[in-house]
Amino acid sequence: MKNNDSVDTIDFSFFDTIAGYAADVDETSRSFTVITTDGRRFRVKTAAGCYAQIIRNLGEPYADCTGHIFNFLKNGQYLYVCGIYYPQAGAQVFEAQAMYFQDKQASSYRFEEPDWWIKQSASICDFFLRSQFQTRDPQKIEYSTYRTSIGLSGAQTGTVRQETDTISRMVYGMASAFLLTGEDVYLEAAERGTAYLRSHMRFYDLDENIVYWYHGIDQVPEGPDHKVFASEFGDDYFAIPMYEQIYALAGPTQTYRINGDQSILNDINMTMDLFERFFLDPEHLGYFSHIDPITLNPLSDELGSNKGRKNWNSVGDHAPAYLINLYLATGEQKHLDMLEYCADLICRYFPDYDSSPFVQERFYADWSHDKTWGWQQNRAIIGHNLKIAWNLMRIYSVVPKDEYVALARNIAEVMPKYGMDTQRSGWYDAMERELKAGEEQYRFAWHDRKAWWQQEQSILAYQILYGILGDEQYLKLARESAAFYNTFFLDHDDGSVYFNVLANGIPYLLGTERMKGSHSMSAYHSVELAYLSTVYINLLSTKQPLDLYFKPLENGFSGNVLRVCPDILPQGRVRITEVYVDNNPWKKFDADALTVSLPNLTYRPKIRVRLTPNH
Repeated sequence: MKNNDSVDTIDFSFFDTIAGYAADVDETSRSFTVITTDGRRFRVKTAAGCYAQIIRNLGEPYADCTGHIFNFLKNGQYLYVCGIYYPQAGAQVFEAQAMYFQDKQASSYRFEEPDWWIKQSASICDFFLRSQFQTRDPQKIEYSTYRTSIGLSGAQTGTVRQETDTISRMVYGMASAFLLTGEDVYLEAAERGTAYLRSHMRFYDLDENIVYWYHGIDQVPEGPDHKVFASEFGDDYFAIPMYEQIYALAGPTQTYRINGDQSILNDINMTMDLFERFFLDPEHLGYFSHIDPITLNPLSDELGSNKGRKNWNSVGDHAPAYLINLYLATGEQKHLDMLEYCADLICRYFPDYDSSPFVQERFYADWSHDKTWGWQQNRAIIGHNLKIAWNLMRIYSVVPKDEYVALARNIAEVMPKYGMDTQRSGWYDAMERELKAGEEQYRFAWHDRKAWWQQEQSILAYQILYGILGDEQYLKLARESAAFYNTFFLDHDDGSVYFNVLANGIPYLLGTERMKGSHSMSAYHSVELAYLSTVYINLLSTKQPLDLYFKPLENGFSGNVLRVCPDILPQGRVRITEVYVDNNPWKKFDADALTVSLPNLTYRPKIRVRLTPNH
């Protein structure tokens, strides 16, 4: 009779994925070893029906190499092996059913090709052009047809809601795709989207001389639009959340970098006045997360659990969403000062390493820790930790403070132990910040799925850490993170990228996570990743030139000077080597300052700038 107190072993079969580096390849026995990123070894036998492929970009055909597995499989090659564990002799054996190679050569990765991410950005934006406007004709793009919610295939779901942030995020993607490709349809989509935001979602407060942005509007058939002023998202209900105002600026700011439109800049400046006058805490420093929609008071009792609170978004999201791009476009000291201000606050208040390997993200007004707020409680978001490392390293290149590098390095070294899946690769979502009694491993808050935007944060964090500091371990982690994303997140059937995948890489297609457009998802993180990966890989890692495109309005940029630095990069690492105005060579540029003196024209020229790394 079985003892009810005994513990059963795993004596059943199950599917899973192993990520790692090939070793001890033996074609005779059709087996090999996979060494995971943390050094564990798994012996793998290829099943009779095992198939293999090389990763492919969006828009590329399937690249089969099933008949050449052991010609491709080399010691040291990074790959993914998907298969089945079978119980055998009191243990488990693993038989591979599918294999994913990163390239034909063991030491190369396809996503480091100079145009890999450029092509991916264009494909993602084409998906959204089809989904939202049913056209790629620049003159037929009409934002009245835009919908926040779109399904897996790109079909609109029937909801009439247009959220400000998701339009802005799509505008960001379109503007970034134009910067990389020079294709006018993307700029047209960005500029029309920005104009639509200004005419439909912007509120100019005449009394206060500030701008703030509606949560969204509902398109009403045969009637005026219904404007939704305060947020209707559950966590922010009947409040003006800082992050919505921040992300309302993301797309217009990236568009401003291209065209120098002063009306866009005026909106940005007046929205920043809103931040400084109503969200800023002059007593304890930092920015409150919410203000009352009627009184604009962050300490209003009407805010409930959001009264007098600060969080990651209200302090940390300025830099990546709009502020770095605004500084790149204008060069203004006040924007650099704000970047430094926010970075200093993050270094001062967010680390909590005496009690947790994860940063703290929620605060009361005096920066004491809020561990009971809403869904977050005492939980960590892996992507926010990595986002801090990424953005501190960006700011470090213009504000070289040792504490920025110290915190970024600490996050980069701690996160793989707690937030990375060292068995299958990829990065987790939300985790409990502290261990409970008897626990040895930090618990997932709800699940072990992996979201597309958190993969972005890891890839960009380790890419820029390697690009600036040169540590080979950062390159290894950047490659592994990008490999997981490009292997499992690209939707080769319907286009764009999946919201979530299971831990083993299989897409998770239930509920809102089945969708390609939602309150959380538009063409922002995916194209931001494509844009900045192109910048970091080409200019800092593989040392390849990069062309960027601009189309300034007449008398757009101040002083008729176009600033073309693609991101905040270490000074002296990149220079301009060529400039073309409407395909004609142009010599009036400062190669090291990364500026172009614009010609006096009565029309909008297209300007192509070649940036080349200083080897």
